[in-house]
Amino acid sequence: MRSYLEFEKPVADLEGKVQELRTMSGNDAAVDVDEEISHLESKANQALKDIYAKLTPWQKALVARHPDRSHAADYIDHLIEDFTPLAGDRKYAEDAAVVTGIGRFRGRRVAIIGQEKGHDTQSRLKHNFGMARPEGYRKAVRIMEMADRFGLSVISFVDTAGAYPGIGAEERGQAEAIARSTEACLKLGVPNAALIIGEGGSGGAIAIATANRVIMMEHSIYSVISPEGAASILWRDSARAQDAAANMKITAQDLSKLGVIDEIVPEPMGGAHRDPEKAIGSAGDALERALGAFDGQSADAVRRQRHEKFLVIGRNL
Repeated sequence: MRSYLEFEKPVADLEGKVQELRTMSGNDAAVDVDEEISHLESKANQALKDIYAKLTPWQKALVARHPDRSHAADYIDHLIEDFTPLAGDRKYAEDAAVVTGIGRFRGRRVAIIGQEKGHDTQSRLKHNFGMARPEGYRKAVRIMEMADRFGLSVISFVDTAGAYPGIGAEERGQAEAIARSTEACLKLGVPNAALIIGEGGSGGAIAIATANRVIMMEHSIYSVISPEGAASILWRDSARAQDAAANMKITAQDLSKLGVIDEIVPEPMGGAHRDPEKAIGSAGDALERALGAFDGQSADAVRRQRHEKFLVIGRNL
């Protein structure tokens, strides 16, 4: 059963009526409701188009967090052939919030780093809702160093509300682990591309998204802090998250104008969750373009481009 967000209620009502008519038609062959179904479907599609043409930043945040939205595991399943998962940071433990491995992406050997939120209660608890602990970032560093050693391009699937803020994580050096992971991204002599598929929250996202090419799905968000967190700090009222979202420039469209990201991947009407295969296919095309742009370039040239990319952002803002 499809999940609807609050602002999608007009669409939910129309699609609910369509479903009722389909059920009625199935139960009584004498009832011909095809014309009415077609009319309602047309109205629902137009309503969906009108709503998504003018989404607010807060509404985009809700779409980015939609429970039916594809996660890193889905992108890996659809885009990566011969994927071999790799576990552990070789220092402390395995962190299921960060999925890593090697495989082939459209004929190219790649290393994969993905933040996985999980689809249901059990998997969300297993993956800690995509919020990595220090061992998750240290595992990412291990994979990046391996990729550099063996000449594998790196693809990161970013989807986290932020790094895990628990006491144990802080005791084990959360800030240092994030900094080391960011440093490892910058040191790579192979091209890396980061795709923000849902939420790109704070340093938890930057740690694997400091890439030659940063790409965002059309309705994903990327910010230094969540809207709720910003509202709590600025106004001591998390209920003002909508105000914070409107002022933080968290959408793909705003970040593209600021030069923070390189490309926006269009999503199917109504969000990526309405047609996951189409959305993931479009994302794959963008990743292929991103990595292909560095074919034949030396390690120094790849590093230089990445460094300059982030320095230019600071100069332009």
